[in-house]
Amino acid sequence: MDFGETVKILCVDDEKNVLRSLERIFLDDDYEILTATSGDEGLLLLENEGPVQIVISDYRMPVMDGVEFLKAVYKRWPDTVRIVLSGYADAAAIVAAINDGHIYKFIPKPWNDDELRVTIINSLERYFLQKRNRELMAELSSANDELERKVEKRTYELELRNHALTFSQSVLNALPVAVIGIDSEGMIVQGSRSAVQIFTGIAGGLLGSDRHDALPAEFNHAIDDLADKKVSRLTWHHNDVRYDVRINTLHTFDQTGVVITMIDMML
Repeated sequence: MDFGETVKILCVDDEKNVLRSLERIFLDDDYEILTATSGDEGLLLLENEGPVQIVISDYRMPVMDGVEFLKAVYKRWPDTVRIVLSGYADAAAIVAAINDGHIYKFIPKPWNDDELRVTIINSLERYFLQKRNRELMAELSSANDELERKVEKRTYELELRNHALTFSQSVLNALPVAVIGIDSEGMIVQGSRSAVQIFTGIAGGLLGSDRHDALPAEFNHAIDDLADKKVSRLTWHHNDVRYDVRINTLHTFDQTGVVITMIDMML
């Protein structure tokens, strides 16, 4: 079975014949078997040979028993799958200590070779499944962080744009002329306060209206005639007021349309 990386199994037992037996079990498998005769030696190998996917340790060892050793392994290499070997006489003590060492499996001595090999395969599948899950979670977290950055950037851009639009509207309202902006589809998308006041009788208001519905016929004729010229000028009488009306085409890198200015000639 190909897991995409070198599989290392550390076997720890103070009896060398047990270590040789474990090595023989995996002769036909593509595993790198590491052996140590004490917990301290096992920890040193883990420091120098990592990553090690599986650690198999005997329970009864001098100085540091198997559970103590596997507890130390868990603290420093929590992703490693930990397995303890021992005789039936130690079963009760080991079961009680399994949670302390976060031990995945207890295998009694003498073991069955085939069952041990199946346990190792299951342990490797568990290890690489959890590894893949961690990688996916890291990718998801990274994607979420990137999305949050994009949302923050977009929110800032929208706030800045909204501020600019609000400011530009204030500037339009402060001008001594009426101003109307029309997009390329003929919709009125901008209007100064004085322009809105002039066309107060329009149902639904000036902004958002089609120019053909909101503006006088002479305005629309002048706009239609702009194809041959950039500026059109006319005089318009409305409510006893005479307006000097100028209609200009608007062409920028991302916008096209028409701008109408209306100056009260009585002022």
